[in-house]
Amino acid sequence: MGNPGVKKSVYAEKLSELLEVPHISMSSLLRHEFSPRSSLYHEIASAVNQGKLVPEDIIFGLLSKRLEEGYARGETGFILDGIPRTRIQAEILDRIVNVDLVVNFKCTEHYLVKEHLESESSSSEFHSRRNPGAGIDPMVSYTANKGGAWKEKLRVYAQQSKPLEDCYRKQGKLLDIQVEGAPGETWKGLLVALHLQHMNAVNYSQKLTA
Repeated sequence: MGNPGVKKSVYAEKLSELLEVPHISMSSLLRHEFSPRSSLYHEIASAVNQGKLVPEDIIFGLLSKRLEEGYARGETGFILDGIPRTRIQAEILDRIVNVDLVVNFKCTEHYLVKEHLESESSSSEFHSRRNPGAGIDPMVSYTANKGGAWKEKLRVYAQQSKPLEDCYRKQGKLLDIQVEGAPGETWKGLLVALHLQHMNAVNYSQKLTA
């Protein structure tokens, strides 16, 4: 789990490769069912079109099916990404599997806003002109608006995620990882925190910095 934009899926995928266990992404499982050929298509589409969360019975049904298939193939572990998002979901998950550890990627608001704005700037082409009459640079106004919206998103996430963090912290399963620098540096810190620094992960660090 972690703040929006912290790229936790990137670290989950790399840990999956390093530890040779599957990376189970709930968003990927849902996308697979978001097809007219799926029996769950209409239920998922209805929730998405109404801007609602996909019902938990569907989410945990898909997850249980994936875990059962993995067990049948001989999988001995997994890295779960995208769930739980609430304390209730954590309680349901505890009835399905035994969660050993929850990695919680945290970073400052300043870092996340900076990363988000830089990402948007690099993926879009902006043409800004200063209006002689108003004396306002549209680019400055745009950046301020986007930064404000992103800060609000972070505030909402922090408020909603606190009960979940408290739940796993009380269980002694929460591991906070501070994200401040380049992905490669965070990766090295993650390996140390997980006591995996003895594993040869140089190639993974290089991929993360690319």
